[in-house]
Amino acid sequence: MKKKTIIKIMKNISKNTFTINSALRIVFILACFGLIVWYSLFQARYLIEGPRITLIDEPSAINNEQIITIAGTTENITRLSLNGREIYTNRAGVFNESLVLENGYTIMTLKAKDRYGRTTSLSKSFVYQTDTIN
Repeated sequence: MKKKTIIKIMKNISKNTFTINSALRIVFILACFGLIVWYSLFQARYLIEGPRITLIDEPSAINNEQIITIAGTTENITRLSLNGREIYTNRAGVFNESLVLENGYTIMTLKAKDRYGRTTSLSKSFVYQTDTIN
């Protein structure tokens, strides 16, 4: 009796083979799921990256002019400050601000914050030397 049951089960298993249609259906479902996961990660890149600051045409570290221009671009920010003073960007994230250098050594600090509360900062040192010829 046991032998007949096993043979019957084996026949049923052999009848239930995959067809091309069912294999294509499984591949299509897996591809759709993969695309959904990829698209979700692609859209979450701003959340994952956090705020970014990039300077354009950085002024030299030693300057003969007391007023220099700090220009750059930002990404994924809601607030931007230069030495504690809030500054603003245009829609493309570009900022352009003047910085007055003190006699001697000055540290410039740019701080950016995104909508999730994450922050980043960028600090640069500048030296102001007057042109005095003896």
